[in-house]
Amino acid sequence: MKTYQTYKGLPAVSGLCSMEDAAKPGLSIEDCVARLKRYHWVLKRLHYIFLARLTAEPIYELKMAFSLHGHYCAEHVSTFAKRVGEMREPPLGLDAVPDKNLDLFLDEILCAPTTEELLVAVYEKALTALKRGLESHIRDTNPLADAPSVRLCRHAFIEVDDMIEYGKTAVACLVDKGHREKMADWLVLLDDCLAAAGDLDGSQSPAEKNILRQHSAKPFAYDKVPKRDERFPDPYNMGVNAEVFLYDETKPAEAKVLMMFYKRLREIDVPEMQASIIVETQGKPWDYYRDMTRQLWDEARHAMMGEVGFASIGVDWPRNVMINHTWALGLNTQLTPIERHGVLYFIEQGLMPKTGKRYEWEVGLQSQNALSATFQDYDWADEVLHARIGRDWYLKNFDTPREGVEYGDKCWSKVLMGWKQWRDEGLTEHRNWWPDCYQDACTNWGITPDPEVLAYNTSYEQVRADLKNLSASA
Repeated sequence: MKTYQTYKGLPAVSGLCSMEDAAKPGLSIEDCVARLKRYHWVLKRLHYIFLARLTAEPIYELKMAFSLHGHYCAEHVSTFAKRVGEMREPPLGLDAVPDKNLDLFLDEILCAPTTEELLVAVYEKALTALKRGLESHIRDTNPLADAPSVRLCRHAFIEVDDMIEYGKTAVACLVDKGHREKMADWLVLLDDCLAAAGDLDGSQSPAEKNILRQHSAKPFAYDKVPKRDERFPDPYNMGVNAEVFLYDETKPAEAKVLMMFYKRLREIDVPEMQASIIVETQGKPWDYYRDMTRQLWDEARHAMMGEVGFASIGVDWPRNVMINHTWALGLNTQLTPIERHGVLYFIEQGLMPKTGKRYEWEVGLQSQNALSATFQDYDWADEVLHARIGRDWYLKNFDTPREGVEYGDKCWSKVLMGWKQWRDEGLTEHRNWWPDCYQDACTNWGITPDPEVLAYNTSYEQVRADLKNLSASA
């Protein structure tokens, strides 16, 4: 085209691109929508994969990453769906499988039998192909006519790239040459699926491939039993009642900070439980899954706040703090998804009064531990959001809010915690780990432990008595 001059050299077309690029025809609406639907479908499937594999994944760092990456996927599913709806596409057809080979590709990843295979397939294959598709879309479409799609692709690209970078590091840490040799044929199968689908975005000519299911020949079965790695040596331990200590006015705020870090890190079991609600609940509007996944990610953040809190003061939490999984285990194996949601909502309502999250924030301030105060400040804000999510999605099942709260209370009372059984079976001694934790912190603080705090009674029998008293007072 002839040289075009804007007024006094101002950027052309609002700075979106050059005049030359804006003058290229680019993708038609039909082609653009076809690609957007594929991005939407893959992100929706990846969201499910991250959450479906979270609970039974034993490695703590991967649980946390799956929580974040599931949240990323859920958000972008919403934005791509909205964009498709803007492009002359009623009905949208977003629930239709865009390509059988692409769906087979994702089925195989979901059914990956090992953590190593899952990591390589998700991060090196699926997300890398998605990144390639987003890059192609930005390059192939008209940057002016399709500016809204370009914007969404650019935003998605940033977080997809972040996920890939995380995956590169995780794979380097966990997948060795032997693992790769064992999965080599399967990785070829995944490549063949993409080739037969015309790549993830469908921009290439489909290749003729004879593809037979391997891992997905047997349908995926969701494992709702929480698993933990070796840094959680006593996951049935219920020997320390953090709440009784935290609300004891005679205990110093500095020591209470340790209990709050424990409570935060212990929240690892909320994503483990909430993933089960999301995975096992079908037929809801996508906003339900997006909001619930945001809450799941928040709870993972809370767990990492506890981890960071202990790290900041040098407490060796795998050795001196026993993080249990009994709450998620009980809810996942004894209740239905709606019953679990009821318990979650009931507990969250108890966090709103002055004796709940506000109190923990005030303890953080009193302790002079600035990090604790910051964490509790944001934890409190998150729980207010979660209460709203509960009102939006859980309370819809009841005629009145009171009925929803009473149902959650009733469901919570149905969960049986086998304290004595676990001890009798040798699964735990309900060891009182508090003195070790407190001593560890005091050593790092350079102070002498308070004898009364050090001797805090958290025996198995006392915990049962404390829990009974708390239930009676509630």
